[in-house]
Amino acid sequence: MVEHWMDWANLLLRWLHVITAIAWIGSSFYFIWLDLSLRKATRLPDGVHGESWSVHGGGFYHVQKYMVAPDSMPKELHWFKYESYFTWISGFALLAVTYYWSAEAFLIDSSVRDLSVSQAIGISIGSLVAGWIVYDVICKTPIGRNLLLLGAAVYMIIILAAVAYGEIFGSRAALLHVGAVVATWMTGNVFFIIIPNQKKVVASLNRGEAPDPTLGQQAKQRSTHNNYLTLPVLFMMLSNHYPMTFVGEDLWILVGLVVLIGAIIRDYFNTSHSGAAGLRIRWQWPTASALIIILALWTRPETLALDAQQVITDQQVHSIVMTHCAGCHAAQPTAAGYTAPPKGVILETLSDLQKYKAQVYAQSVSSQAMPVGNLTQMTLEERAILGHWLEKH
Repeated sequence: MVEHWMDWANLLLRWLHVITAIAWIGSSFYFIWLDLSLRKATRLPDGVHGESWSVHGGGFYHVQKYMVAPDSMPKELHWFKYESYFTWISGFALLAVTYYWSAEAFLIDSSVRDLSVSQAIGISIGSLVAGWIVYDVICKTPIGRNLLLLGAAVYMIIILAAVAYGEIFGSRAALLHVGAVVATWMTGNVFFIIIPNQKKVVASLNRGEAPDPTLGQQAKQRSTHNNYLTLPVLFMMLSNHYPMTFVGEDLWILVGLVVLIGAIIRDYFNTSHSGAAGLRIRWQWPTASALIIILALWTRPETLALDAQQVITDQQVHSIVMTHCAGCHAAQPTAAGYTAPPKGVILETLSDLQKYKAQVYAQSVSSQAMPVGNLTQMTLEERAILGHWLEKH
């Protein structure tokens, strides 16, 4: 019964997470577009950097941006913050329901590091906090004044996080945690920097004082980071459904490529919105496409070695499946935490195995993502036997 309610919690939290993420990313992308679409015009009010005209829903919109603030507060001011907050809250709750609740299966991989449940959860939470502190401190140092230098520093932090997580958790959880760290930066930027700075500007206006322009500059810096980090984070969050991304010791290479690809694609849209032309907006897609091809080729699975003289029997394969797969993938699962076979995949006979051969090969042979957490201690030889049998059937 507990598993039933946890499944519902997982589904509803995932639904909420997707909804709030759409709202946050949508507003973030819109405001970046709006900022870059601003154009100078004559007779603009004092302090206005530019204006933008757009048409939507049968009407026209005219938007102007004050670089610091208007002379006085408008009667109604719209804030954009709860989209970010609830995206992070729902994401962390989903992390807890999926990875903390079933830590032995999804968070801990004894072949990587033998951790207790409390140790694994403690490292997970502690690393999110530590990751924000390191990122925030670097942004506030002199490095933060140089856009390229700061970008390189942030990139290296992400790479180091991938290396560290790859030494602690299984590949699936490690990649997800890299995304969680970066997502924490993004919401931290909103909660600790962007919104507080905007509130200080509003407070200055209410007191009749001139706002500090550096507050807007700091908020702009963090907003730009969020914009460029969005696509890589989305990839990492989706990756747990695709076993070819679980690349073990070389996880940092995949993360490095994904961050570059996502940032390059965002740069194309940003520069296009700003009115750039020519080579400035022509190099991104060819470069990103080349990197995607490299990523796909690099993650291509290798065939596990097996003694050429070894005879593989149906009985051997059936025994492997019953030992390592059928506990979860059965009409009546016996593994703790399962009331039904995951995704409806039943693996109790060789006919079942043939029916789902592509999925089994991807999950248990090429990526070694299954069994989850390798709780049944499936060996490389068993994976090789299973793989060779699947290739011939």
